[in-house]
Amino acid sequence: MDIVVSTIVGFFQEFMSLGATVLLPVVIAILGIFFRMKPSQAIRAGLLVGIGFQGVVLVINFLMQIMQPVFDYYSALGSGYDVAEIGFAALGGASWTAPYAVFVIPAIIIVNILLIRAKKTNVLNVDIWNFMHFLVPGALAWVLFDNALIGFLVTLALSVVDLFAAEKIAPSWADYYGLDGTACTCLGYVVYEYPMSWLINRIIDHIPGLNKIDLNLDKLASKIGILGDPAIIGLFVGLFLGLMTQQDIPGIITLMAGMAGVLVLIPRMVSIMMEGLTPIGAGASEFARKHLTADTTLYVGMDIALALGDLTCLTCTAIMIPITVGLSFLVPDMRFFPAAILAEVCYVAPMAVLASKGNVFRTLICMTVFMYLMLFFANMFAGYATLMLNACGVDFGGGLVTASHFGYNPGCLVVEFIARAMGI
Repeated sequence: MDIVVSTIVGFFQEFMSLGATVLLPVVIAILGIFFRMKPSQAIRAGLLVGIGFQGVVLVINFLMQIMQPVFDYYSALGSGYDVAEIGFAALGGASWTAPYAVFVIPAIIIVNILLIRAKKTNVLNVDIWNFMHFLVPGALAWVLFDNALIGFLVTLALSVVDLFAAEKIAPSWADYYGLDGTACTCLGYVVYEYPMSWLINRIIDHIPGLNKIDLNLDKLASKIGILGDPAIIGLFVGLFLGLMTQQDIPGIITLMAGMAGVLVLIPRMVSIMMEGLTPIGAGASEFARKHLTADTTLYVGMDIALALGDLTCLTCTAIMIPITVGLSFLVPDMRFFPAAILAEVCYVAPMAVLASKGNVFRTLICMTVFMYLMLFFANMFAGYATLMLNACGVDFGGGLVTASHFGYNPGCLVVEFIARAMGI
């Protein structure tokens, strides 16, 4: 029996290690067949989604490459810290080593389908790689409370909460970003960041003066002509970052050209993804008409990366990088430098932009509040993070380690506060 379980676990871990660029085409193709599409059409849709997503990943990796001098500049400021910080990719991989992971993944999918059939949700979450948003807090609960069943239940419960939150936001998400038939199902962003950003915007609405500031790039583009073109904005963003980090002339030019390329290429890659998702959305609508109700829209749960083609998202990402570094020095008793978190700033932008309806001023305020709290709690709960990561095979030689999820994933925050209240 142990050999069978270890074999299944090994298969799932190996399959998941292939990453979203391999998982997405497979999952989308299977989903298309489930929606009664012709196999050839389902496979083509899956390939297009996978190709588009791979394009997005390649452009984001290119973005990280051209911005490496910027990261290096700020990393030089980060000496003297005693806590290491790892990126979300390593954290996600570690969470899959939890003893119940192989069982909870099919459970999440089955419960999702049952909830759709019971007409309790209209979201079908196919973003399996980002199940890490549920697995990380589940693994944390498993380690802190020394109970695999608790970890399993926490993971499963969060997947359900995520569906309901994603469904609430889905119409606005699909309308603003032009991503018809999709929903964002990244837990930390739909359950925590969007409501927080919505609240901040409501507060700003009642502050005289601030409520009149409307810095919207789409509106400005129609007034300033070519200066509002994404490529031209990319040039200015690259210039801003180059000057902020004291790069030499070739370095500044490289940043300018690279940012211009990124702002043009990502929307093109997203359009390829949508070419594959459109027939899936049509199949989902037909499925909903037959099995749910005629006026029901079935949303396909996807990665927040779909929204990264938005001009405001990318512009605010660039501006937030130096702001995030500055915020790290404002956290009391800060014990780590947010090197990996700087590469995650881009994923924070979409929900803040959505809640602010593209207003750059408001978006930056929302992102600043969110990033500060992320840094604050990731620092506060580094001890818990270290226990969980060590149990999952991530060992930093006895030192402390943390990651962004321990500061912004609502599941992690709830588990951490409960553990602290219990004196663990």
